[in-house]
Amino acid sequence: MQLESDQGRRFLVIDDADNVATLLDGATDRDKLTNGMPIAPLIPFGHKVCLTPIGAGEAVIKYGLEIGVATIDIGQGEHVHIHNCR
Repeated sequence: MQLESDQGRRFLVIDDADNVATLLDGATDRDKLTNGMPIAPLIPFGHKVCLTPIGAGEAVIKYGLEIGVATIDIGQGEHVHIHNCR
């Protein structure tokens, strides 16, 4: 879990199995997480960012639970939302 920094986007990861992180701030102008991983710009507060590549048909894991399935390949750092998972 990463909660503090003014250098990158703050994020939350609960489980080692998670392949997405939840963004905890609205700093949409920043292009990296506080751990230095590059991310797409303009991802809104509370939305998910891909931590490791997820192939089409693979599970999206958040808080240790499958919350959906990727409908297309999702690259590391990309926004994960209804446009690329169900």
